[in-house]
Amino acid sequence: MANHKSAIKRAKQNDERRLRNTSIHSSIKTEIKTILQAVEKKESDNAKAALAGAIPKISKAAAKGVFHKKNAARKISRLTLKVNALTS
Repeated sequence: MANHKSAIKRAKQNDERRLRNTSIHSSIKTEIKTILQAVEKKESDNAKAALAGAIPKISKAAAKGVFHKKNAARKISRLTLKVNALTS
């Protein structure tokens, strides 16, 4: 356990960030699952709508530092390729 005032504050901030990041990770995983399920069922309209909702959330998470920039770009790219493969 932290003894100094600054170390106590730092530990508290880390806990808050960890909880927030876990929540964001979980919600984005759910979004990705809905996209992949729509792709499996070959529902292009649902997949496109889910992708349009997921892209800003993934980008925002990357901007906040939850994901690395390139990790977010990779996720978006792979999902977009799968959705676009349905229509062509």
